[in-house]
Amino acid sequence: MIHSLSGGVIADSFPRAYAKVEICGAPYWYLAPFEVAAGDRVLAPFGKDDRLVEATVLRVETCGPDTAPVPFSRAKSLEKCGPNI
Repeated sequence: MIHSLSGGVIADSFPRAYAKVEICGAPYWYLAPFEVAAGDRVLAPFGKDDRLVEATVLRVETCGPDTAPVPFSRAKSLEKCGPNI
């Protein structure tokens, strides 16, 4: 963890994988804590109650904090879509 000169803490600056997924025909960005590729099926928290819904990965990008499509502190994570779902 890095501290700023003003006394605050700067978030970890290492790159993170973000996946753009399609849910109900619309694109959304999520953190991808495991390896995914375009076309993969995943589970994504969605809606006010964060219920898990199936989604299709459209693309994956590795981003630092300055280029992330969603701030890390607000980003939700994908889950693997198991065979029993």
